[in-house]
Amino acid sequence: MTEVDIEKENAAIAKAYKELLRVSYQTLSRDDKKLIRHAFDVAVDAHKDQRRKSGEAYIFHPIAVAKIVAQEIGLDATSIAAALLHDVVEDNPDYTIADMERLFGETVARIVDGLTKISSLKKDMDVSLQAENFRKMLLTLNEDVRVIIIKIADRLHNMQTMDSMRPDKQVKIASETLYIYAPLAHRIGLYNIKTELEDLGLKYTEPEVYNDILNKMEESKEEQDAYIKSFSKVIEKSLNKEGLNYEIKGRPKSIFSIRRKMVKQGVSFDEVYDKFAVRIIYKSDLKNEKFLAWKIYSVVTDHFTPNPIRLRDWISSPKSTGYEALHITVVGPKSRWVEVQIRSERMNEIAEKGYAAHYKYKNTDDKDDNLDLWINKLQEALENNEANAVDFVEQFKLNLYSKEIFVFSPKGDLKSLPKGATPLDFAFSIHTEVGMKTRGAKVNGKLVPLSHELQSGDRVEILTSENAKPNANWLDYATTARARSKIKSALNAHTKEIAAEGKEVLRRKLKQLKITLNEKSINELVSYFKLKTSLDLFYRVGIGTIDNSKLKAFASSRSNAFMSYIKNRIRKPDVSKDIDKEEITSKYDMLVFGKEEERLNYSLANCCNPIPGDKVFGFVTINDGIKVHKKNCPNAVSLQSNYAYRIMPAKWIDSSQRTYTSHIRLSGIDNLGLVNDITSLISENLHVNMKSISFSSDDGIFNGDIVVEVKNQTMLKNLIEKLKKINGIDKVSRV
Repeated sequence: MTEVDIEKENAAIAKAYKELLRVSYQTLSRDDKKLIRHAFDVAVDAHKDQRRKSGEAYIFHPIAVAKIVAQEIGLDATSIAAALLHDVVEDNPDYTIADMERLFGETVARIVDGLTKISSLKKDMDVSLQAENFRKMLLTLNEDVRVIIIKIADRLHNMQTMDSMRPDKQVKIASETLYIYAPLAHRIGLYNIKTELEDLGLKYTEPEVYNDILNKMEESKEEQDAYIKSFSKVIEKSLNKEGLNYEIKGRPKSIFSIRRKMVKQGVSFDEVYDKFAVRIIYKSDLKNEKFLAWKIYSVVTDHFTPNPIRLRDWISSPKSTGYEALHITVVGPKSRWVEVQIRSERMNEIAEKGYAAHYKYKNTDDKDDNLDLWINKLQEALENNEANAVDFVEQFKLNLYSKEIFVFSPKGDLKSLPKGATPLDFAFSIHTEVGMKTRGAKVNGKLVPLSHELQSGDRVEILTSENAKPNANWLDYATTARARSKIKSALNAHTKEIAAEGKEVLRRKLKQLKITLNEKSINELVSYFKLKTSLDLFYRVGIGTIDNSKLKAFASSRSNAFMSYIKNRIRKPDVSKDIDKEEITSKYDMLVFGKEEERLNYSLANCCNPIPGDKVFGFVTINDGIKVHKKNCPNAVSLQSNYAYRIMPAKWIDSSQRTYTSHIRLSGIDNLGLVNDITSLISENLHVNMKSISFSSDDGIFNGDIVVEVKNQTMLKNLIEKLKKINGIDKVSRV
């Protein structure tokens, strides 16, 4: 570079820095400017020998990130300084976190440390490790939410300047952005940044689609402007008459959301009706905000017919991101549906800036802050390390993007839950103990199953019992990350208890077979029964799947010394690499169909070749019986839309975890307390669940029918033997 070029570049850097101070959303004091200047000088020094892929000086990147943090997100001087310094420790070995603390104080150092930790996570790796990275990144939320916000700003600038990267790198970074950063920005309330991240994500993952929609939107811009003008003309007169101070703006929908609508509704660009929304922003003091919003609503609906189903009142109950507004959809000019968003200037600022504006307007006497509450909830989910990282991130994303419903507790407290939530989610949102002891639920005074989907406005009452405890079916009912993680932890603890009992049973049974329970024999048993971990073995003994006859077969195969000697010479016995893992794994070895989980004959479809563990469905063919397809099979959409009546729900299960329904018939001499003896015995008999019961008595002779759920035949045999011993029972048989 020539001296002239260097001078030009230095002038551009100085200009970018001045611009940064000028555009700050928050008013900067003299001390603030000093702090930012100091951070800028250190960043310039640390990055002086670095260039970006595009060839420009690296320092432009931290300045751009700091500008997003200052202007678009509106954070304070501490955050602006941390944004300027976010790559210093990572890129320059001469600077450490200790230096940051010495130069800028503990807060800036902590934020820079959080950002350095995120950056130092290994790149380019498999999905589960990538997911583990996200979990670690989210853990920094606990330290300081500003870490994540600056990381989102960093990602936004990287997305804006990705043109000079290799195409495969572009797709990888864009996919990652759509996967986690856009949902995070949405959840923290940074809607403008979320929209830009999604649009840029689409630009690199599906460039043809992106450019096509972009061109069409530019072509229809004039028509949109004219439409908004004609809409405004109709209501302006009435709004002015009310003496309101307002402005009406048109807001085109994002390219990403138009694309999503086209895919979801299966329509072309021209058939998407609400390609833009009308926003009415009014000036008001805090006291009259709500009153004026409904006044504007009244004016708009005097002129245009509203769609009553599409009214969203987020002023009375704001979203958990802090978003407040009144949304209505009306039939506008030319009989077109138009979404109208009514917001005060304060609400608009919160919608644009999220977190920063939220705290600017926050009253000190606010009871609970939604963002803080959300971070606390997130912490709980993060602390549970039982889930593997991929499941965790999937669950986390569910909670990020979920639409909300509002339900009431019996005392009238309002709770916000994700759409699709069940009474079980509600129970765990109150307290873990309430969730764990849930026996049933009442919605609006009526008893409902735990799988019942709650609707906004429902009043939910949870019925608890000291004896209630989670079962595996609960995972089918719970939708929130919190509920699912707590249920999984409880189930794991329960299965480990059974495994501990199973180990003792196994020790006794092997002793009778003259085999000592030690590491060698456990390895042989795990290998013989084709299991993965020693806990799998103990658990299956505990529930009776591996019974005496199977253990005898194992012993005889072992005692045939000559054969086993030959076998061992031919191949070394496989020892499962997970043998010492402290977990009970699922061995997906059985496919079941329908609600009743029946076993039917089937064949696997060649188009998608499902394997055990995949999410699948059954399709009843005309000549070939049931064909099993993966849920994301290329043919799934057409099969489900054209032949819905031939689709059968199906799932892979672990046969050792499966329960079977059995019908037992009893007869005998009726005496006082007999029914109580029978039901007590069944309830106390671990791992047996009673589905239905009926008794009839005729002249001192009684007959009874009981339907129970058991895991295997051994359990059923034991139960029948115990029932026969009850005084007064003459005959017990399986129907």
